Amino acid sequence: MREEVPAAPPQEEEIELTDSPTASVEPPRTLVPRWVQLVALPLVVVGLWAVAKAAGKVLVIFIVAALIALILNPLVALLQRRVRLPRGLAVLAVYVAFFLMLTGIGLLLANPISNQLSSFSRSVPHLIQQANTSLAELQSWLNRHGVHVEIIKQGHTALETLGEKVVKGSSSVVSFGGGVLSEGVGAGFDLVLIFVLSVYMLLYGQQIGSLIRKLMPSGDGTPADDYPTLVQHAVARYVGGQLLFSFVMGLTAGLSLYLFGVIGIFPDGRKYAVVFGIFYGLMELVPYIGPIIGAIPAVLVALFNEPISALWVALLFVGLQQLEGHIVAPQIFGHTLRINPLLVIFALLLGLQVHGIIGALIALPILAVLRETVVYLSRHLELESWDGSGRGLL
Repeated sequence: MREEVPAAPPQEEEIELTDSPTASVEPPRTLVPRWVQLVALPLVVVGLWAVAKAAGKVLVIFIVAALIALILNPLVALLQRRVRLPRGLAVLAVYVAFFLMLTGIGLLLANPISNQLSSFSRSVPHLIQQANTSLAELQSWLNRHGVHVEIIKQGHTALETLGEKVVKGSSSVVSFGGGVLSEGVGAGFDLVLIFVLSVYMLLYGQQIGSLIRKLMPSGDGTPADDYPTLVQHAVARYVGGQLLFSFVMGLTAGLSLYLFGVIGIFPDGRKYAVVFGIFYGLMELVPYIGPIIGAIPAVLVALFNEPISALWVALLFVGLQQLEGHIVAPQIFGHTLRINPLLVIFALLLGLQVHGIIGALIALPILAVLRETVVYLSRHLELESWDGSGRGLL
């Protein structure tokens, strides 16, 4: 298949997923014969699709573990070069630092969030009383206008009736809870497997990088033309874009709710702006349903306070979702991933259709890797022409 003299590979102990040879030598293009284009490539594509379809959930687990390993590998390589740690200790140090960082962020956010949650819990009886008063006023209005709809009974409010319904349906709740518990246990095992696989991928990152370089056409010897490094950078750009996107949307939601509280549209917005903004930002990490889930707490609190406030808060989040879908997301991901927004939307829809929320979550990093693969191969492969005129570029 190749008509090239491969460059001498670097020593195996110096190969890393993030490192590549530093000599800049223009490599010859690899010629792809006509018989390969006609027979081998279609068979390879069909075979890969069949394997992916048969693997199902297993493939998704390996992809998630590989993405985690690609994200953490630069830190591991940095510790190896600067601190001179063995790779195993470097992997351990990175994971310990990662979990400590999560703990530290949780401790920093725990105080303001707990204060706002405590304030909200103290306000719940008052909110319920307001809701009951509003229901009683609505019942009186309906009675005065001859509308015979029973919202409240003597000594019973709608909320109390709801509580009775919940008690009567406890068996269904227990059954549902059992199903949720079973799903949670399965997800826990999957997370443990992903963690273990990502550790192994990091431990053998040098060998994986060396194998990938042997399978792909040779680059020019610089990091800018080293395929494993390009893939790693593509995943890092996705992570950076996603974090920036979540931060921008969470900050925008928090500030908007605080402004609603200042001007009196949603009075509780001043008290709960931080916790609502953080929750909305975190939910932005989940494609499609994340923004909807992120808006629910604020809308419910506003509904307890006053229905008209809930309407304004709901309209606020609808506006934020339109803003993120038409302006923020295309600008951020279009710049970080260097991919047309139409392809981004297609990848998200395809991932959601194939593997649900997890599929949509990993769709963009996979698309970023595929883009780097196509660009790399277009620089190093040459298709044999079918018209007899010689060679044609990929």
